[in-house]
Amino acid sequence: MTHALPVNLSDAAIDEFGRELDAIRDEVFDSRGARDRAYILGLIRTQRGLALGGRLVIYASLFLLPAWGHALASWGACLAALGAGTLMLALAKILENMEIAHNVLHAQWDWMKDPQIQSSTWEWDTMSPSDRWMHSHNVVHHTWTNVLHKDLDVGYGIMRVTPLQKWKAKFLFQPVYFVLLMLFFEEGVALHEEALLDHLRGKKSLREILPLLKHIGRKVWRQVLKDYVMWPGAAALVAIPLSLYLPASPWLVFGLVAGANAVANLVRNIWSFIIIFCGHFPEGVYNFTPEQVENETRGGWYVRQLLGSCNIGGGKLFHILSGNLSHQIEHHLFPDMCSNRYPEVAPRVRALAARYGLPYNTGSLTRQFGTTWLKNLRLAFPDSAATVVPA
Repeated sequence: MTHALPVNLSDAAIDEFGRELDAIRDEVFDSRGARDRAYILGLIRTQRGLALGGRLVIYASLFLLPAWGHALASWGACLAALGAGTLMLALAKILENMEIAHNVLHAQWDWMKDPQIQSSTWEWDTMSPSDRWMHSHNVVHHTWTNVLHKDLDVGYGIMRVTPLQKWKAKFLFQPVYFVLLMLFFEEGVALHEEALLDHLRGKKSLREILPLLKHIGRKVWRQVLKDYVMWPGAAALVAIPLSLYLPASPWLVFGLVAGANAVANLVRNIWSFIIIFCGHFPEGVYNFTPEQVENETRGGWYVRQLLGSCNIGGGKLFHILSGNLSHQIEHHLFPDMCSNRYPEVAPRVRALAARYGLPYNTGSLTRQFGTTWLKNLRLAFPDSAATVVPA
């Protein structure tokens, strides 16, 4: 046995495990067709309808402001309608980011040859530029999943998520980082770049990373302009002439719409954070050293993906809203497989893992997130045998 993985399998068994997973993948890829096309097209229509409907309801809520003076006008009615529109917009943003854009950018739908649904042209509704995200996520993370010093997602550069990471004093604050990253996940992902870390470590000058910063900055500005200037500004422009007849300030209207967009983005951030962290950091997940993955075979890569990922139990709607990342194991095994196929593949993968005596980490949302949070708290402090390194 030459491999260094924490499993009691021979090299030959690992290779055979890989061949069986390849067979599952090939079978699914060969069967892609009208059913899958109808799924993604229907989902995109639903998402865009939710986004448009949510914004229209947000605008409609402004006609319930008390300043209008009609029978239905009141702060209670206005805020209720505003909340409904905000929830619709939040759901639209979740669908776009999780089940549509994330999977389009993984090239899951490139086989359709639809010019509107291609990984090379899709730009998603978040602050991270698609091309940069595809590099840091598709190339780096999915190649080096849970490998220390290779996978930037191991703690995102700010948290200790495995005892393999040496403890530093800065990790005492990681429960705070955990909450802040959850609230500002969109911004965190946009800044999740190896080049930025290299600059902070003194390996690259500001001049060297300036083109990257400008590229990210342009995408951030477009998102800010859309959500916090253009949509609120359109409502305020309508309110300006009305303010001549009604005691309602255009600035109030602007603030209500901008606030609704901010809440929708916040809901999307929290949901995305929870799902993604539950797929990578719960109790029982494995991390690896670079030495363990030297000369890694395809079968070994499959085993590492299985050991380094976790699933979340739930119903059909839950899986769709999670971008089917509730099937994180299957996603890491087959990142370019159409996401709607993960639920049907999952039982086969689980049975295969059991046959080879390999763990298949799955549990409820409360179990996975609860153990993730508790591990974050525990690893904020040094282990009794850990080496303490100054921050």
